[in-house]
Amino acid sequence: MKKIFFLLITGLTVSASYSQEVSDALRYAQDNLTGTARFRAMSGAFGAVGGDLSSITVNPAGSAIFSNNQVGISLSNQNVKNNSNYFGTQTNDKDNSFILNQAGGVFVFKDHNPNNNWKKIALGISYENTNNFNNNVFSAGTNPTNSIDKYFLAYANGIPLGDITQIPYKSQFYNEQQAYFGYKGFVINPISDTNNNTQYTSNVPAGGNYYQENAIYSRGYNSKLSFNIATSYKDRIYLGANLNVHITDFRRSSSFYEDNNNPLQPTATISNLRFNNELYTYGNGFSFQLGAIAKVTEAFRLGLAYESNTWYELYDEVSQSLYTTTQAAGGPENYANVNPNIVNVYDSYTLQTPAKTTFSAAYVFGKSGLISVDYAIKDYANTKFKPTSDAGFRGVNNDISNQLTNTGELRVGAEYKIKQLSLRGGYRYEGSPYKNGTTLGDLNSYSGGLGYNFGATKLDLAYSYLERKSNQGFFATGLTDGANITSKLNNVTLTLLFEL
Repeated sequence: MKKIFFLLITGLTVSASYSQEVSDALRYAQDNLTGTARFRAMSGAFGAVGGDLSSITVNPAGSAIFSNNQVGISLSNQNVKNNSNYFGTQTNDKDNSFILNQAGGVFVFKDHNPNNNWKKIALGISYENTNNFNNNVFSAGTNPTNSIDKYFLAYANGIPLGDITQIPYKSQFYNEQQAYFGYKGFVINPISDTNNNTQYTSNVPAGGNYYQENAIYSRGYNSKLSFNIATSYKDRIYLGANLNVHITDFRRSSSFYEDNNNPLQPTATISNLRFNNELYTYGNGFSFQLGAIAKVTEAFRLGLAYESNTWYELYDEVSQSLYTTTQAAGGPENYANVNPNIVNVYDSYTLQTPAKTTFSAAYVFGKSGLISVDYAIKDYANTKFKPTSDAGFRGVNNDISNQLTNTGELRVGAEYKIKQLSLRGGYRYEGSPYKNGTTLGDLNSYSGGLGYNFGATKLDLAYSYLERKSNQGFFATGLTDGANITSKLNNVTLTLLFEL
């Protein structure tokens, strides 16, 4: 799939491949709802409203709604709790983080010539943390039938034993490296000791009831820097465009543990093992947006916005280690530590995430408040790893086409003003990007907040709650059993705005 360099914490060059998964593509194709406190309190329903620093990330025409220059900064506290159910065993884990959620400004240049119908030009710049990857998930339970041996067998079967034993680890392809771990850790055995042997058997005792733990710790972010320009025609039609630069930095550390109390055999079998995986993905991307807002009447507005595909250039670094304990009946415990101390650093590759179209409507009750509705459409099946001609990407691209689907996202927001005080609320629903609707379930979110206008300074506060269920296998190959996860996210955002 891709060539790599490796860091042996000593350093040379080698070729190998790393197997991307559907979940890797979704990580960058999905955006969380972020932005200013006003934006979050109204669940992001700003496509036809404009006039907010985060509204331009939905519809770039929104900056032309501003009457004055404005700059602002938003800070958030995010708490995520994950409740896991793995074969009836309940566990939970949580993470709490503080982030710079949004910062930016809009600068308005008005034309006072009464004969010119193009009344103003607005220029804006906005930074948003579109996805905070900080998250902890811990699952534990007793699997009645399946062991981790199926993971190593799935990779090893079909690979000659000589490729595992005679080719150095640093020169192996990814599937050969997985077979190497299974063989060196005594999880699997070759049927014969000849170099051309391609079939392997399990060294895990039969009988089921394998106690398993899976801990996943994720850190990082996906951010977007938007450069905006917008204009208005007779203060009735607003047009805008964004150029977006995306930056991502993601680290995931996973540790899988398994043991069993099945009867010992005359030959040594696996008593317990721990399999560690470290993934670091980083890179940047580009996209653009076009948008329009029309004042049908003084109160009623319609909006339409298009966000292009995002084209990411990404890099992966992967390191792994395996520790096993084996024992035969009447014999001592033996330990195998399989840790090459090598970080595989892969060549860059392209990920194309899907485009999005947003339809919006809003009704503004003069200076008393507003009601707004956005509906966005995104086809996740159009996500692609590139080059598509690469044989290594064909499998995962086919999985994306077969497993993912077109989804809709509904956002509803309202605001009511009492003199300088504003009260806000919102609701957000997003359908599952998976055809089965269970690998990652539907999203439901509720939000509320308030703001106070001091004149040239505004202070806004928002709270949002999000809940989503998922069921993803611990591994994409072999041992595909996974826990049922209920994720609950609580977010508090504070925004300070200045009119210049």
